[in-house]
Amino acid sequence: MHGDSSTSHKKSNKKTQRWCSELLEGKNVNLRVLEKEDLPLFAEWVNKPEFFGEYNPLRQTSKMEIEKDFDKSTLEQGEFIVEKKDGSKIGFICHFVLVHPAGKLLEIGYSLVPSERGKGYCTEAVRIMVDYLFLSRDTMRIQACTDTRNLASQKVLEKAGFKKEGTMRKYLFLRGELRDACLYSIIREEWKEPKILTRTA
Repeated sequence: MHGDSSTSHKKSNKKTQRWCSELLEGKNVNLRVLEKEDLPLFAEWVNKPEFFGEYNPLRQTSKMEIEKDFDKSTLEQGEFIVEKKDGSKIGFICHFVLVHPAGKLLEIGYSLVPSERGKGYCTEAVRIMVDYLFLSRDTMRIQACTDTRNLASQKVLEKAGFKKEGTMRKYLFLRGELRDACLYSIIREEWKEPKILTRTA
């Protein structure tokens, strides 16, 4: 990881985080930080099995539980609404940290409403998120995992520059059975520079 011992480096990081949050805008979709007023729609999404699809765990969560999770959110995690240019909300993308004995692992997850899949929106959202995270965080790696059968999600990751690292056996419990998952990642050297966002304020 890059060193952050100097005061100037810390100031630079703070500046990057400030302007990055205003630039999550792509050609066809924008990413907007999840706000409290979005929670009713978010609750509706997560409680619909078709929203997450057959390759994600079944989930039923009350609005109250979702509000509690929202209030407990930290800087290490973030949820964003994916919006089309006309303002319609079509899904979400998030980043979170997994604690590992060797360090913290930065991971992303995403899902769109079924009617908006296969149109390139998810790939663009992932590219925006990758730009945002590498511009605003001193991290060398971003990862994602998906059910081995979820070819559409794997194509999204590959188009966004992720590389498959391998298969994690019996990693996910889905619909009553343990499933294998593909592990994907992109490292800073492979990303090199922003693909959608810019470095200027």
